[in-house]
Amino acid sequence: MNDDLPIIEFAFPGPLRDSLIAAIESGAKTSTSSLMREYEVGDGTLPVVGDAGCVVGSDGERLFAVETTGVDFVRLADVPLDHALAEGEGHTSVAEWRADHLEFWTSAEIRAELGADFEPDDDTMVVLERFAVVR
Repeated sequence: MNDDLPIIEFAFPGPLRDSLIAAIESGAKTSTSSLMREYEVGDGTLPVVGDAGCVVGSDGERLFAVETTGVDFVRLADVPLDHALAEGEGHTSVAEWRADHLEFWTSAEIRAELGADFEPDDDTMVVLERFAVVR
């Protein structure tokens, strides 16, 4: 299924990834957030409208395809409420969204990728990506 598409991974394998995938499948999750720093230390390829990829589950199985429908780059302090709500994770405010994401972005797993000294703040750039399931 969608073997020719690049892999898209949400979070790390486990319960968080599984819940994010369930939210995408239900239609509740239509956006996601990444730190610009992730692209700076990774492959550096930022998403663009029209990009497509195959979402993989915690077991590595290819599940379904999504297509990028919008991309914005904003400071962490400027993430809008509509984006926080569209992430489909049950946040009712930007403050809730931010607290939840800061916990993830300062976790040991992310620090291993971004550097132990990395500390997100209001000026940290965030990549806001909107997408649609295209199966």
